[in-house]
Amino acid sequence: MRGVQEAGVKTEVITNNPITESYNVEYGKVKIKNGTDYTLTQEMLTPDITIENKNIVLFHTHSCESYTSSEVYPYTPTGNYRTTDLNFTVTRVGTELETQLKQYNYNVVHSTDYHDYPAYNGSYTRSLKTVQNILQTTSADIIIDVHRDAIGSRSDYAPTVKIGDTDEAAQLMFVIGTNAGGLWHPNWNQNLKFAIKIQEKAEEMYPGLFKPIMLTKSRYNQHTGKYASIIEVGATGNTLEQCLTSMKYLAKVMNEVIQ
Repeated sequence: MRGVQEAGVKTEVITNNPITESYNVEYGKVKIKNGTDYTLTQEMLTPDITIENKNIVLFHTHSCESYTSSEVYPYTPTGNYRTTDLNFTVTRVGTELETQLKQYNYNVVHSTDYHDYPAYNGSYTRSLKTVQNILQTTSADIIIDVHRDAIGSRSDYAPTVKIGDTDEAAQLMFVIGTNAGGLWHPNWNQNLKFAIKIQEKAEEMYPGLFKPIMLTKSRYNQHTGKYASIIEVGATGNTLEQCLTSMKYLAKVMNEVIQ
């Protein structure tokens, strides 16, 4: 366990049986696991961005990703840590983030469409169409695909941080795509700067809320926005209530950066 006292809020990572965090790049307190062959220079990492368009788009490529059933949110799985009942999946987590962000008066468009049901294959093709349709009527730079970490589908992996005296929140992780896989993606560095800017503020306010950023060769539809990202909320061992709690703190951090 590691405990930190910062900005008046005690934050402590309390994960049991953690999967070891790995990273190979650091920018201040922000850690990055660079899975590409690109060399990340200081200029590429410096989050010198100005967020002018404050509309926010939320969606879910894997709408049916779910968590460990709990007394508060019991559900019947329709797959391995998956359910078609979107009240118990990352889609519900997205609704919570939408609610929290709207309390700060942001315009949020949240798609609750299925993209991985009835077929899982083709999820990213379908979610791309959803985002493109939204962007026809709502101009937005901040586009977030809310996922759950699927690492190993382990019931004993529940990355969790305790914030204050009582709140247990699932840890978050940015996944940022690049053009390293050969797909057109001219704005990936801007996306990375956005993730670093958010995570830098999170490390000030609630250290440990985020795991290291994953920078990957895949594009993940992030060519659709100047500040597009995947945010993975918790893992299979987390409960839905831990993930909903995370959204309160994520919204606070985002507001500090965007306002």
